[in-house]
Amino acid sequence: MVAASLVAVEAILLVLQGVVELVSMSAARAVMGVTTAVFFLAYGAGLGVCAWALTRLRSWARAPVVVAQLIQLLVAWSFWGGSTRYVTVALVVVAVVVLLGAFHPASARALSRDPETDPDTDTDTDTDPA
Repeated sequence: MVAASLVAVEAILLVLQGVVELVSMSAARAVMGVTTAVFFLAYGAGLGVCAWALTRLRSWARAPVVVAQLIQLLVAWSFWGGSTRYVTVALVVVAVVVLLGAFHPASARALSRDPETDPDTDTDTDTDPA
């Protein structure tokens, strides 16, 4: 849930970046502004869907989330140095926490479970015959 929550925050921030890009677009750079805004809006929407799918234990969502975090680690490197060093630290911390959550053994078990054949084990049913 922590990883899915952080991915949802990332998705919201990416969508907001797309909106800011649309609002601040100038006529001289309209094509660049529109394509950049569409990229951020689509990327944010995709991550939002993946965050929602992770909370629903959909195993397909883990791969795009992991790829997004690996890309985020590479992007973080570009902010290293000067006054943007805090951006690097924030991006790296979030990406590492999400990756640890995605690869945690409990997450792997939960995402690999088949809901049709393996019902939720968190119920309070007692199967002990005694």
